[in-house]
Amino acid sequence: MKEQLEKRLAQLKAEFESGQKVMAELEAKQGNVRDTLLRISGAIQILEEEISKVSQEEEKVQEAEVSELTSSPASLSN
Repeated sequence: MKEQLEKRLAQLKAEFESGQKVMAELEAKQGNVRDTLLRISGAIQILEEEISKVSQEEEKVQEAEVSELTSSPASLSN
């Protein structure tokens, strides 16, 4: 009986150790994924800001072009 209990104890300890290793690996992977997501999030934010700047610049150019067209002498004579 004692021999069976010791055998089972050894099995459980081995399973426990194996489980701890798997958990450590998963926690490391989780940290890597978290870091990757943070980098991607930062890149998304930068690109969104750049797109916004380009859109604002394009609007200013269009407004300037419209302003030029409406104030040109040719358009006033029509």
